[in-house]
Amino acid sequence: MPTSQPDASRPPEDRTTPDGLLHARTGTDVSPEDLVLAAGRDLTPGNLEWARRKLAAEGPAALDKLLP
Repeated sequence: MPTSQPDASRPPEDRTTPDGLLHARTGTDVSPEDLVLAAGRDLTPGNLEWARRKLAAEGPAALDKLLP
């Protein structure tokens, strides 16, 4: 009965992901919906208004502050 050997070409499962790969935003276009979802909130009119105000005050950096 053959035993399975780990594939040497595969990276180990506990490898740390480089910071540059963790951020998906490629430009400066951040929508209020993006900000609400990144904050872990529901898409409600009140939360969307909160996100609009936050984006107006902080710009796209508002999303960066919420993400690791």
